[in-house]
Amino acid sequence: MPPGMFKLYYASGGCSISPHIALREVGASFELHTVDLKRKTLEDGSPFAAVNPKAQIPALVLPDGTLLTEGAAIVQYIADLNPASGLAPAAGTFERVRLQEWLNFIATELHKGIVPMMKKEVSDAYRAILLERVGAKLAYVATHLASHAYVMGEAFTVADGYLFYILRSWQRVLGQELAPVLATYYQTLVARPSVKAALLAESLQP
Repeated sequence: MPPGMFKLYYASGGCSISPHIALREVGASFELHTVDLKRKTLEDGSPFAAVNPKAQIPALVLPDGTLLTEGAAIVQYIADLNPASGLAPAAGTFERVRLQEWLNFIATELHKGIVPMMKKEVSDAYRAILLERVGAKLAYVATHLASHAYVMGEAFTVADGYLFYILRSWQRVLGQELAPVLATYYQTLVARPSVKAALLAESLQP
């Protein structure tokens, strides 16, 4: 692991909780920097775009000052900082490709599906369509988890940290219930020390 301090730019309750959890899992030294997503500013009022030109969370600044963006890429980078953590299969293996398959599914089918529903200007009709669409995708996840302890099998990986954000948002932000299998899985994630610590640091309830 590179010596020095990582900086994670996050918004409480946002998708940045996924790399936040991963950083705690690998035992990295890091600072949290809050982003006001409405104003696109940092704690001191300075523009977030000065750190991340995309002005989106999450953003991770490495100890040498290098900026890394996009959650699915960030969590894989973090996992590789400490291979013994088991957060990701080794690069170059088919299992790593399978992890990337899951991360892309979560990002494009679930994350991209729930974000529009969080906007006030979305019509009730369109929201209903999105709820049905994402609900069907979550049903697929539930079927998978009925025979697997975690997304990748029997061990927690960065895919589970990302899925935690989706399931929490589905309940807390969108007011939807989880299927029994997903509810049990969610409670398993909530009990994990890294998840507990991330929630506490972001002043969030499970």
